[in-house]
Amino acid sequence: MKIEVRSIDWVPKEERHGKASDLFFVWFGGNMHITTLVTGGLCVVFGLNILWSIIAILLGNLVGAVFMALHSAQGPILGIPQMIQSRAQFGVIGAIIPLIIVIFMYLGFFSTSSLLAAQTLSGAIPVISITAGIIIMNLVDFAITLYGHDLIQKMQKLLSWIFLPVYLIATIIACRIPAPTGSWNPGNFNLPMFILAVAIVATWQIAYAPYVADYSRYLPENTSQKATFWHTYAGSVVASIWMMTLGVLLTTSVPKFLDAAGPNLAKLFGGFAILLFVIIILGQLSINSFNLYGAFMSTTTTVEPFMKMKVTPKVRALFIGAIVIIATFIEILGQGSFISLFKSFILFICYFLIPWTAINLLDFYFLRHGKYSVKDMFDVNGIYGKVNWITMIAYIITIIVEIPFVNTTFYVGPLCTALGGADISWLFGLIVPIFLYYYPMKKKLQQDKKQNINA
Repeated sequence: MKIEVRSIDWVPKEERHGKASDLFFVWFGGNMHITTLVTGGLCVVFGLNILWSIIAILLGNLVGAVFMALHSAQGPILGIPQMIQSRAQFGVIGAIIPLIIVIFMYLGFFSTSSLLAAQTLSGAIPVISITAGIIIMNLVDFAITLYGHDLIQKMQKLLSWIFLPVYLIATIIACRIPAPTGSWNPGNFNLPMFILAVAIVATWQIAYAPYVADYSRYLPENTSQKATFWHTYAGSVVASIWMMTLGVLLTTSVPKFLDAAGPNLAKLFGGFAILLFVIIILGQLSINSFNLYGAFMSTTTTVEPFMKMKVTPKVRALFIGAIVIIATFIEILGQGSFISLFKSFILFICYFLIPWTAINLLDFYFLRHGKYSVKDMFDVNGIYGKVNWITMIAYIITIIVEIPFVNTTFYVGPLCTALGGADISWLFGLIVPIFLYYYPMKKKLQQDKKQNINA
């Protein structure tokens, strides 16, 4: 298999391949890992019992995945990575602002997933320290990401079939562990923490939005939008609900489960624990190939307007290697306080990412209806301009509106406190852009159209 020759550039028709159903396995395999499980376990950390945790997981995934799947449906139409398409809304230079946030997101998810994998590897082979495990895992992900799109897709399909029976057995074992009294009692309900849990879960799905189209952009142009949407949606939702629910069951029933989620899960298999160690490590390699690939694409997109370059295999290796080195330092420094950092990280991403996804989807589906000039997305002097100030103002104001409702370990907004800790900032992140972006941009596009007609 050859190293992928494409990076952020448009995929021509003759290189398009695959079918929409392939996306089910990409996103099913991409969610069958321990980080998804830990995310579900956070619902228990917030104080919810099993019943309300599962309801929060269902609601958060079913709603959040709508947005990521709508982004996926853009891929076959445009044939470019997701964050390049953001230039049509933010401008070629203005798109760097959300790109910086997205790069931070990739580094965060890459670091947390790699740390979980390293803990598991160290648990399986005690002579390997967590720091050594981090380095080993990151080197393997470097090799996978270097080869790129086709290898990642084939790996996800193979791993989907491997994960399926193993996690089915793990779920049966988890269901047989006695749960504490009241775990299924509907009366034990904490509304603010339930809302916070839904926000965390929904953000898990929305966090895929910046790179979900990267895996559909190689599909033929005539691929059905509905098929692309539903295969992406189904794969991500089924796997995420399954793994998060498993995380809830284990976090509730196994004391201090999240302190070392990988090794604790493997121990449930007794003499077959080594099998789980292998599966968990493969799962983390799976999702981290996504994260590293996305970080590479976003970094390339950020620097491209300033230095036109051909992304050769050597250049590709240099970019990916630099990202791996930075992430490795983050992981080594942050390994002592994983759960606290992970919870804050997911919420922090929510405040910046949701306004971006709202603006992008409003523009694609309701303003321009998927009709863009790909050529102009690579031209700072093209029709999308350097900076779209309507977008920038809408994006910044939306984030400011969110601040009073945020709930993190380092800051809790006054209105969030008044709501008992419920974080509803993500709702404002979705709604405010309708008024600040959609209507002003619609007026501008109408004016531009009249000017072009008169000219």
